[in-house]
Amino acid sequence: MNSITIDCVIFGFDKGMLEVLLVQHGEGIRKGEWGLPGGWIREEESIDNAAHRLLADLTGLDDIYLEQLKAFGEPDRFPLGRVITIGYFALIKREDYNVRAGFTASDAKWYKISEIPKLIYDHNKILDYSLEHLRNRVRQAPVGFNLLPEKFTLFELMKLYEEILGIEMDKSNFRRKILKMKLLVQLDEKQKDVSHRAAKLYEFDQKIYEKLTKKGFNFEF
Repeated sequence: MNSITIDCVIFGFDKGMLEVLLVQHGEGIRKGEWGLPGGWIREEESIDNAAHRLLADLTGLDDIYLEQLKAFGEPDRFPLGRVITIGYFALIKREDYNVRAGFTASDAKWYKISEIPKLIYDHNKILDYSLEHLRNRVRQAPVGFNLLPEKFTLFELMKLYEEILGIEMDKSNFRRKILKMKLLVQLDEKQKDVSHRAAKLYEFDQKIYEKLTKKGFNFEF
């Protein structure tokens, strides 16, 4: 008899840093250890409903768009029997949400991608798969632009891409490529209250944004 669980990879973007939300188990065979928010599906609920319920109960995060990744089902991934887990992921603006541990979690907090500890079961593998999935998505669609302020600089946009993709970009090359897409509207405004030279501000052209979201694009650097 196979059992099914849910595991959620929640990426958060805050102050130019990409982080992931982890929970510390407060009970069970992995008490005191860290892992992805998740748990068992109830017989009477759909897997989507289970994902939202577990995330809200464990971390306090609610009303988040969760995208289903895939099933992870290596025979030995769970020590007490055969358990298949269905992975979900989301990318959110951290400042829009308050995290609080609950249910079977004794703690819930954000970790920088570069500082992920050893997680329970195969959760490090699930996280790595989710990060690669996110990186592929941002190269093909304008994913993550909602993480920026409504008005932003080209440098802020480049830093968003650098952080998600885990690479360092050439500033002039990035500027040339992003402006060529006609995706941005240059505003007659500059940064305020900055110690350095104020940079020009931009916003997204909503019509082009929606068009590129539907048909996709190649955003390789």
